[in-house]
Amino acid sequence: MPETTLHGARVYRSESAERTVRDWCRERLDEYPDLVFLPEIPTSIGPTRAFRMPGGPGTPVVVLSGTNFNSALMASPVSDMTEERDVYLVDLPGQPGLSCGLRPRGHRAQAYGRWFDEVLPELVDRPVVVLGHSLGAAVALAARPRDQVRGMVLVNPAGLTSAATPPELMRVTLPWMIGPRDDKSTRLLNFMSGPDLRYPSHPFASWMTMVGRYCRTSLAPGPLPTESLLAWQGHGVMVVTGSDDVFFSPARLHGPARRFLDTEPRVLEGAGHLAPYEFPERVRALVREIA
Repeated sequence: MPETTLHGARVYRSESAERTVRDWCRERLDEYPDLVFLPEIPTSIGPTRAFRMPGGPGTPVVVLSGTNFNSALMASPVSDMTEERDVYLVDLPGQPGLSCGLRPRGHRAQAYGRWFDEVLPELVDRPVVVLGHSLGAAVALAARPRDQVRGMVLVNPAGLTSAATPPELMRVTLPWMIGPRDDKSTRLLNFMSGPDLRYPSHPFASWMTMVGRYCRTSLAPGPLPTESLLAWQGHGVMVVTGSDDVFFSPARLHGPARRFLDTEPRVLEGAGHLAPYEFPERVRALVREIA
């Protein structure tokens, strides 16, 4: 594997920081007695960890999380899908979690697309539905269409257009980056949440404080190349966003979704940028529409 592909920025600020984050993730995943830690998958951008939650006979779903999130956090909102299907969760290399702690250099989204092309056939040998959130959606769109992907549900998706950067973003992000604490993490998470899903202390505040303290965060990717997006037309791609997503609003996604994917965005009323965590039952229903 080319050294230039692997040796990007390090996610973790130190070895002890890496151990702290990885231990936290393992402890959360150990809370699911039926979850299977799959063998590590070697890839062109580094070792990848994936997990299987055994379920019913339906089409399996493969879950790709967003920036600063991972399988340890996504396991809970997707666990109910096991009533119908197997659920495969994959930690992205270069994001906090149990995969490689180095980010790919250069054209990161394209590198992630090639990575997913490598990983998917190693995970499962039958058709799947891909559920991608935010960065995970961009990763899925950067991969090549193949018969193994029956369809995709892309929630709060990056990759179709650039993320909005409202003035409030800097006011909630900079204090969290400079001196991460749970109250600052709560303000950041509430900014990303739907209006009725904001908390005095957000359930993910301790995780985001850990990310701010021990990790080097990354930005959402920009729009993918037009040819990558057009290749997915006619392949059962569903674009979904929250009515109150501050980064990828329905208005922001409407044009690119129609132009590149020939689809109308679906809107989850009351949801923000964390829609899979806010309304998991609605996301489950959308996956069921695909297969």
